[in-house]
Amino acid sequence: MNICDGQTDEELMVLVVDDRAVFSCLIERYEAKLRRYLFRLMPGMGEDAEDVLQDVFLKVYVNARGFDPSLSFSSWIYRIAHNEAVGWLRKKKARPETVELGDDDFQTFVASVEEDVYSRDQALTQDVVARTLGAMREKYRTVLVLKFLEQKSYEEISDILRVPMGTVATLVHRAKKEFTSVYESQV
Repeated sequence: MNICDGQTDEELMVLVVDDRAVFSCLIERYEAKLRRYLFRLMPGMGEDAEDVLQDVFLKVYVNARGFDPSLSFSSWIYRIAHNEAVGWLRKKKARPETVELGDDDFQTFVASVEEDVYSRDQALTQDVVARTLGAMREKYRTVLVLKFLEQKSYEEISDILRVPMGTVATLVHRAKKEFTSVYESQV
């Protein structure tokens, strides 16, 4: 039986402290998810996003002893990824222009926000959504990506961004308004 099987992320983090090989289990579980998340937060910056991904795993490993196993590992690693991406973007002073969306992600996003944001007669294309997200302010783009593309709960978003859940609800509401405003300015 593989050490990864049957172990929660939190249990694996406890084991990482004494057995470095266990860390590969966590990389295997989170690499694709975090890559997708970072590519959305850092659109058009593929190589930089890959560098940030490596930095995230390095920070997770270095801080393994400081992880509290009573907390959600998923929220913890997403918070690290978020902070690393924001730091990288600030250093680069980059304003992303596009957001990468897969077909399933696009359909989920449109279904999730369409009623609140768009009139039914407006057709949304994947390119339009990506351009609109890329043109938004970082804090609003981030919350929309987490909520609708990464499908995180308000509680998880609260943990990742380290803001109260009520603030998350407000950010989502304002992000939808900004999305509409940016979208309308582009058409």
